[in-house]
Amino acid sequence: MKRAQIRFVSTRKCSVPIILISISVTVLTFILILSNSKPSTSSFSGSSSVTPDSIGLLNREDDAALPELPRLAYFISGTNGDSVRMQRLLQALYHPRNHYLLHLDFEASEIERLELVKYSRSEAVMRAFKNVMVVGRGNLVVSKGPTAMASTLHGIAILLKQTKHWDWFINLGASDYPLMPQDDILHIFSYLPRDLNFLEHTSDLGWKEQQRARPIIIDPGLYHSKRSGVFWAKERRSIPASFKLFTGSSNVILTRPFLEFCVWGWDNLPRTLLMYYTNFLSSREGYFHTVLCNHKDYQNTTVNNDLHYMKWDDPLKERHTNLSLEHLDDMVRSGAPFAHHISENDPLLDQIDKMLLKRSPERITPGGWCSGLSEDPCMLYGSSDVVRPSLSSKRLEKLVLELLHSEKFRSKQCK
Repeated sequence: MKRAQIRFVSTRKCSVPIILISISVTVLTFILILSNSKPSTSSFSGSSSVTPDSIGLLNREDDAALPELPRLAYFISGTNGDSVRMQRLLQALYHPRNHYLLHLDFEASEIERLELVKYSRSEAVMRAFKNVMVVGRGNLVVSKGPTAMASTLHGIAILLKQTKHWDWFINLGASDYPLMPQDDILHIFSYLPRDLNFLEHTSDLGWKEQQRARPIIIDPGLYHSKRSGVFWAKERRSIPASFKLFTGSSNVILTRPFLEFCVWGWDNLPRTLLMYYTNFLSSREGYFHTVLCNHKDYQNTTVNNDLHYMKWDDPLKERHTNLSLEHLDDMVRSGAPFAHHISENDPLLDQIDKMLLKRSPERITPGGWCSGLSEDPCMLYGSSDVVRPSLSSKRLEKLVLELLHSEKFRSKQCK
């Protein structure tokens, strides 16, 4: 019987997983591409330097050659009636290495917020690691307005202030769900350069030029205490000439250095674009994309994929399909670590828990850090530096290999 792979960040001897040799070759190819690109002349480099030492070499047979596991910062948002879904999502996503910030918007009741706080304090492991936070006062969020973008930036600012060490920020909604354990995501991401930003993006606005870029909207959530739809101005505006617009999905996986650049704003670009997107419909689908692709320190760090599996109900990609059991095989084959838009209590969630996460109802997804032998193995826990990758890690590895392929990677950056 093949022994399960257990990874420790220590100095003991172990054999190197063969399945990761291919990803190391691709990443080294990626490094060579970066080294041949034109160096930045800016006095500040927003992305971390990428060297073989920073991602780990796989030509040695000791654990000292393994790169350090990353830490992820999750921002999970919901609205009225979403507290139970968010609790389930937190259970599915939880890992002691990561940080979690939960936000129920202004429409949710205080009782729902207190339920999330009460749950996070009732779990012994969450109390011990103190890595789950709940926003005390919800923001008023209009989904198509800039208040949604403001809420995301607020969450990022809290994570930057309260948690000092994390590598990637991931925003999820109550209808999202993981398709693999955190062990798989941390394992594969540990071999990636820490300055890669994952988000779907394009400068080909298409129909969005007339329905997103040119209209001027006003979000009443900016100045009212009651949610309503956005207001449309009669005037229309031209496409900006001082920067290039990009659009894409609102789901992102972004690095801490880039988000520090956006929030702290030592360059004026993030502030300029934030003011521009204040009157932009669905600004979450363009703000980060446009900042990244208009700054020379970050435009070469983009990966044109948000690592979410999703389907659309219409050719214009305005309405998401509610995923169901009929999509399960396709989403597993995709290798994506997250699924977008699953209805509450859909049987698909139970099947994902059983088949992919190995998670029992009302329990945290087990991982290498869990050391118990009962029905709830995470009641007892050891080091958070231990991961046991499952077969899902191979699917994520394949997806990452395709995204970082030398013939596709550069050609899809900020185009």
